[in-house]
This record gives sequence, structure tokens and C-alpha cells, in this order.
Amino acid sequence: MSIITLTTDYGLKDHFVGALKGKILSEYPEASIIDISHHIDAFNTVEASYIIGASYSSFPKGTVHLIGVDMESNKENQHIVMQWNDHYFIAADNGILSMLSQKIVPQKIVTINIHDRLPSDATDLDVFVKVACHIAKGGLLNVIGKEIKAMKQVTDLQAVAANDGSSIKGYVIYIDHFGNVVTNISKKQFLEIAKGRPYEIVLRTKNIKTILPNYSAIASSDKYPIKYYEGEKLAIFNEAGFLEIAIFRSNPSKVGSANSLLGLNYRDNITIKFV
Repeated sequence: MSIITLTTDYGLKDHFVGALKGKILSEYPEASIIDISHHIDAFNTVEASYIIGASYSSFPKGTVHLIGVDMESNKENQHIVMQWNDHYFIAADNGILSMLSQKIVPQKIVTINIHDRLPSDATDLDVFVKVACHIAKGGLLNVIGKEIKAMKQVTDLQAVAANDGSSIKGYVIYIDHFGNVVTNISKKQFLEIAKGRPYEIVLRTKNIKTILPNYSAIASSDKYPIKYYEGEKLAIFNEAGFLEIAIFRSNPSKVGSANSLLGLNYRDNITIKFV
């Protein structure tokens, strides 16, 4: 079974997602198409990278991941394929894949050069579909691109530790369906810098001094039922390995969430101070 996943900012109101699947099936009827998300904020490469990073490892090795976010080919963003952790990622060279791979060197990167082999009216999407189906059928990367050694690097929105190790400064990179706020401070980076020291996550309201192993760990006393703790703020490292700030069992459509109640929005600064 050849799996092609789709992550786009197309939404579901228009015809784009259906048409994309139709193009893939026309090229490769045996393909198994899986939607990861079509609700990435328009042109938001940081959000796209997070969503792919949080989900790709759930799929078998050899899966092809088509990323249709800010995908137009231009003088700044060429089309590329990255083979990484035995998965294949097709995207524009707009920073998505460099954020995904971070400091782990990809197995192979090629810049796609099949554009002149397609009809003159072929779109960027047609290029991605052709490449995705080629790889899913077992085709070689060298057939559809020229190998390169580096991708465009993202210089902003990086989590950085202070020179003296007194803090880590990161950013909000995603807000999920529950209004939980995901930062780009990884568990790995935190453990490397913390070295067992006490810490505080600095917020506009009262700081958080403990990162919990899971949401329900907020219920720290046997004297009270779990419901007693509803509405309290907490921090965990989520399944993707990033610091997440949440309001325990809060319904964002009724009473608010970490996003609304704590005033945390995309690109906001989050700092962990060590004491």
C-alpha cells in the first residue's frame, strides 16, 4: 500500500481538496490518500511544519507527505523533496522542511526539475501530484530532481537559550482545537538547559512552576474530584514533544481557553526562567 498524506491551507469550503485527490487518483489509482489537515492558517509555514512534525511518524516508513502551503514556485521558493527518517516530504523551499528536520541531517534533498516535462498549463499542484505519485510508486528521487545539500533556513521564531543558561525564550507556534497553546520549546531543549534546576514559565498572570506529565496530573490531591480542578492552567510536554499551556477541561466555545483566557496568541513570546 502506497500512502500519500495531504496537508494544506485550502480549507474545505472550496473544490481544491477534492480536485487534489482526483488528480492523485487519476495519476495513481492504487494510492491510499490520508488527510492530515486542510485548515492550516493561510500561508502559515510554521503551523504547517508543526502539524507535519506532530503526525508524520504515525505513518509507515516510505509514506509520501504532500504539503500544499505557500507552495507557489517563484524566485525565492523552489520546489523540493526531502527524504528524512525514511519518509518523503514534498513542499516549497519556504522554511517548512528546515523547521521540520531542525538539526537532523536529511537523507537526501532534491530540487524538483520536471516542470518543463509537464503540459504548459500545468500548475504547481500538478507538479506536486506528479512527484508524489512517482515516489509512491517506488520511483527514484534523482529522476525528478537534482540533489542539493541545504534548504532555506528559518531565522525567526526559534527557541533560544540565554548565553548564561538562565532562561529559554520561545514562541507560540500553534493553537489547537481546544484553545491549547503550543510553543516551540522542546522537551529535549528544556532538559538540556534545565539540568534539574527549579524553573518558572513566565505568564501575564501567575507563573507556572511545574510541567506536568499529563493533563489529569493537575488533580494533585485525593481529597477533591477531578472536576474540582477544571479551569486551572497547566503546562505539559505534548505528544509531539513541545511545551504546551492549557486550561484544564476548558471549553473554548463556552468559557474560554489558554488562548483567550491567558491572552496567548500566535508568535507571542514564552519564557522559562531557571531559579
